[in-house]
Amino acid sequence: MADRLIALLATITDPVSGKPLPESGRLEGVSERDGTATVVLKVPQGGDDGALKKTIEKTLKTDRAVKRVRLITTMERAQKPEAPKRPVAPPQGKRAAKRIIAVAAGKGGVGKSTVTANLAAAYAKQGLKVGVLDADVYGPSIPRLLGLRDVPGLQKNEAGIQPAEAHGIKVVSMGFLTKPGAAVVWRGPMVQGAITQFLNETIWDEPDVLLIDMPPGTGDAQLAIAQTAAVDGAVIACTPQDLALDDAKKAMAMFQQTHTPILGLIENMSVFLCPHCGEPSEIFGHGGARAEAEAMGVPFLGEIPLHIELRKRSDEGRPVAFDDGPVAKAFERLAGSVLAACDEARKPLPEIVFS
Repeated sequence: MADRLIALLATITDPVSGKPLPESGRLEGVSERDGTATVVLKVPQGGDDGALKKTIEKTLKTDRAVKRVRLITTMERAQKPEAPKRPVAPPQGKRAAKRIIAVAAGKGGVGKSTVTANLAAAYAKQGLKVGVLDADVYGPSIPRLLGLRDVPGLQKNEAGIQPAEAHGIKVVSMGFLTKPGAAVVWRGPMVQGAITQFLNETIWDEPDVLLIDMPPGTGDAQLAIAQTAAVDGAVIACTPQDLALDDAKKAMAMFQQTHTPILGLIENMSVFLCPHCGEPSEIFGHGGARAEAEAMGVPFLGEIPLHIELRKRSDEGRPVAFDDGPVAKAFERLAGSVLAACDEARKPLPEIVFS
């Protein structure tokens, strides 16, 4: 299908270079899911591509399989970018949420998305308005974890992008734009363009907390999101193992590079709780994240045990945090710690007055 769409786009001449659009260097991505064609287009600084966008939409809709066309634009840099800086937060009235918290990990497989989904559930359980932006472009897990695997793409109207909703949680995910099992190969600028649209154009309805499920690792996509989202702080999920802790250090270094406050470390899979007797077993070790947090001078936010109910609820799309067992209690405590750390980080610095 993508090849067919590219062939259609080749019939359009780029007004800047005079070349067919796919050869102009401005086409950064093309995909299709459930009748929605998504095109990522690089826009020159100060340029106005309104006519080109209309031509793209009209041309792609000549394919009977295409019912809607979604355009994501990325800004072309006019000069070499400077060292990453933390973005200036938009005016208070225009923020996507009261609190924006990134949930990150230095490597995959440590349960970052599970932590994100259950933190969201814990806040929803407390009556807070919650949103989740699933920015894990390379392996979006939030749709499965929140029971939204059958969402037919994202809908957009004049008011903005309409998020999906589950368990009282508003969700926008990269997984809604791709077919299940399809690989997404997007570079930093493409990710940045998509995340900017999700943040600024989604009808979030001013949630108390917006959680951003970050891609694992510390590449250009992660840097782009950290620079774009103007988050209030980041939490780092890891396991007790030394290997995971080494990668967690890299994640912290990345956020420090973008001047993003680090709210603290979370130790996931801290112990295994036997489903029969409740006896804890330290199968991955225990306490490594707490010790690392103390060594790095950042808060230790809490630990989450490994339990069969956590796995079952995750597969069912109903976060275990909605239950009343020991794992739910652990997420409840963690949610409180994260919120307190975020509110502390958002406090304005004292003003020094010289007399």
